[in-house]
Amino acid sequence: MKAAKPKPEPTKSTKSKSKPTKPTKPTKPTKPTKPTKPTKPRIYSVSFASVYPMYIKKAEAKGRTKAEVDEIICWLTGHTAASLKKALAANLDIETFYGKAPRFQRKAALITGVVCGVRVEDIEDTTMRRLRYLDKLIDELAKGKAMDKILRA
Repeated sequence: MKAAKPKPEPTKSTKSKSKPTKPTKPTKPTKPTKPTKPTKPRIYSVSFASVYPMYIKKAEAKGRTKAEVDEIICWLTGHTAASLKKALAANLDIETFYGKAPRFQRKAALITGVVCGVRVEDIEDTTMRRLRYLDKLIDELAKGKAMDKILRA
């Protein structure tokens, strides 16, 4: 075995040639930001009547009917066919539509699963959770699930 060679001492040519740094100015303390009021999701201000045709289109594309979509909405919200029609004509926003639902389904808590990458049962905001419940039910309808299973009968 060879003995390790001693390292040569740094000379002028091997020293690093970095420029001297300028002293930095002290930074100004930042102002504390005002606490912002939590904003509602934009979807809340969209009228339910503008989203309703999309639910029907999704169902019909998979061979289901408008009547089945209406049955799901009425089951979930407690609307009758007449009151659903009236709510659509009134152009209620989504927040109002769910907030003033006549009798929201007690069995809705049985609706579980993932919609838009989020577990429905983990959503804390009541209105958003109700909106996602309907999305989930329409997804199940479009996938061909039987109505009695969709309505948690």
